[in-house]
Amino acid sequence: MKKNVVITGGAGSIGSAIARKFAEQGYRLIVCYFRSKDAACALSSELSDITDAVPVCCNLADPRSVKDAAKVIESLGGADILINNAGETEIKVYCDFSDEEISKILDINLKGAMLFTKALLPSMLSKKWGRIINIGSMWGTMGASCEVPYSAAKAGLIGFTKALAKEVGPSGITVNCVSPGLIDTPMNEGIDPDSLKAIKDETPLCRAGSPGEVAEVVRFIASEAASFVTGQNIGVDGGLT
Repeated sequence: MKKNVVITGGAGSIGSAIARKFAEQGYRLIVCYFRSKDAACALSSELSDITDAVPVCCNLADPRSVKDAAKVIESLGGADILINNAGETEIKVYCDFSDEEISKILDINLKGAMLFTKALLPSMLSKKWGRIINIGSMWGTMGASCEVPYSAAKAGLIGFTKALAKEVGPSGITVNCVSPGLIDTPMNEGIDPDSLKAIKDETPLCRAGSPGEVAEVVRFIASEAASFVTGQNIGVDGGLT
């Protein structure tokens, strides 16, 4: 029976690269989206040529939406591999963030991942097998000026990863975090060219990474070859951290 791979933010640059990587290996894909319905449906249609793929709507900032999406996923057999990939940021000085903006960033990047995991974890526990992979950021360990809420959320995601890994390890479930550095995605469009150049110059490999390079690490962490890897934060950042 095919294992189910659930990916939040599945229609984005990194999410779609991850989805394609797992589709190539015959996994069943559940592509979660919120605002990007057309992209999610198009990706699911594309992947359906080689495997089963289903788009599912989920607003990670809304606990009710998270529960509703989890019910749909459970009806499809539950999550064998959960990839908490959805993320959102804003770039400005900390004092200019409204309380609502801070809450939204924390909800999408941290609280939503925690609630979604909580909703889907019981089926993994019953199977005594599972992979939970959280997509973090180098800013979760380094911190980023003008991205304080995002940095805090990603740091929290690393802590969540380490704590949950200890709790569910006896049930055969691994929990890891993959933290990209500068990756060529639309999320970086808000960064000015000089800042992008500075990050590349500080990166030992002197370039940005690709979504495919992140996806390859995620694929490995989900594989049986990485069955003894858990509670780790793995940087895919060209050596910057």
